[in-house]
Amino acid sequence: MRRGAAVARRYAKALQALAGAEARLEPVAGELATFGRLLGDEPTLRKALTQPWITAATKRAIVTAVTERLGLSPLTRNFLALVAQRRRLELLPDILAAYRALVDDAAGRARARVRTAVPLTEAHQGALGERLGRRLGKTVLLETEVDPALLGGFVAEVGTAILDASLTGQLRALRDQLIRGSA
Repeated sequence: MRRGAAVARRYAKALQALAGAEARLEPVAGELATFGRLLGDEPTLRKALTQPWITAATKRAIVTAVTERLGLSPLTRNFLALVAQRRRLELLPDILAAYRALVDDAAGRARARVRTAVPLTEAHQGALGERLGRRLGKTVLLETEVDPALLGGFVAEVGTAILDASLTGQLRALRDQLIRGSA
């Protein structure tokens, strides 16, 4: 396990506890994502907040000013200011991912990354989400992407579990079975 990932999870757990106490789990996730997008879109801001020679107090002041201008809640504003002050803003994507996972788990949801050979229709997405949800015992939120290398079918990744129902995966399994059978 990466050290950064463990640190990000600790920050995410602390934020989840605070946001849960205020019944603001989902809004805080959205606010974190908004700030993360801003950092991605504004290289000057990102550079100012990640340079080691910029003082921690200056970074905190910059983040406080930016988050106030964005209209973020005091909880999110204070959290991001603390993260900046502690020089951990480079971990923000990991913190956001860990926070979303905690919030989803608490709400009985799971996020599935689904790769398909062709784009899925809304009906197919709904049916696939429902089938995966029944299998996992949770509500499944799909994040889809097209991967023409699959030839057909889909590959779903939920956490560390992978369900390969692709034509490429089936051909690979058949090849492996033929190789084992001839040995």
